[in-house]
Amino acid sequence: MKPLPSLDVLKTFLVVAQKLNFTRAAEVLNVTQGAVSRQIAGLEAHLGYALFTRQARGLALTHHGALLVAPLQQAFTHIDDALAKGGAQSGILRVKCPTCAMRWILPRVIRLQNERPELVVEVTASVSHGVEFAAEPFDAAIVFGAAPSLKGVTADHLFDEVLTPVCAPELWKPKKHAAPTPGDLAGKTLLHPTRDRRDWLLWLGAFGYTGLPSTKAQHFDTLDLAMSSAMQGLGVTIGDVSLIEEDLRAKRVIAPFPLCVTSGAAYYLAYPERPAPSPALQQFVQWLGDEAAHTRRRLEARTHAAQA
Repeated sequence: MKPLPSLDVLKTFLVVAQKLNFTRAAEVLNVTQGAVSRQIAGLEAHLGYALFTRQARGLALTHHGALLVAPLQQAFTHIDDALAKGGAQSGILRVKCPTCAMRWILPRVIRLQNERPELVVEVTASVSHGVEFAAEPFDAAIVFGAAPSLKGVTADHLFDEVLTPVCAPELWKPKKHAAPTPGDLAGKTLLHPTRDRRDWLLWLGAFGYTGLPSTKAQHFDTLDLAMSSAMQGLGVTIGDVSLIEEDLRAKRVIAPFPLCVTSGAAYYLAYPERPAPSPALQQFVQWLGDEAAHTRRRLEARTHAAQA
């Protein structure tokens, strides 16, 4: 009797079957395209038949591959149910979070666990902004972007992304009798949280600028890396006011411009509807919703003060 393939390989097969593209499956699984391709090739060799046919624009399931999808999905659902029941009994919650949101959630989770030691929340940072509950071992996830529309997944709005320039206090010398303008950024190094510079261009556009006020620039793959560089005094970045409120309060950074601009993106707490949320997850959902409400109120107060 052949040994069973590993659960990781079978999960990879299900993600590839859903995406029908090795590259997109690799992004979901946070591995390389080559790793996904090798896993599928190994699984096909183990089973003795092809699971996919390669086409010009992607993949297609073979007859044998299509027959495997539903039974494997059902099997993983049973496994997830069993793990969820175990997690509910132990009080352990596994939460995925994009690295950019760690500044907001991690201090709050530590405070929560000090207040409620019986509720253990394990937060895993990821460069991914989404989640695939069928393929990833998480009870909930912070999701960034547009409102998720995943079947069988609840997504509670936490707060919107609101952008403004941010830098170390020693890097900025305010003018005595004049409000700051983008012209004051000339000669400073602009730290870009994205390769396409869209966050800076969006904020500058609200000022009526169509270009960048400085030719000095450094680019990063995540907001968190750009923020860390800004705290070291290496330049001025665009920061999300909601995510950095603790840093602003502690004066690790300053936001020299009163103008804040919404990007259209937001943060959501996503979790599967089935199995029904455990008591531990229900407590976490309620608590995080309250924390997000406090953040939204502080942001509204800051906005009103800037407009006054």
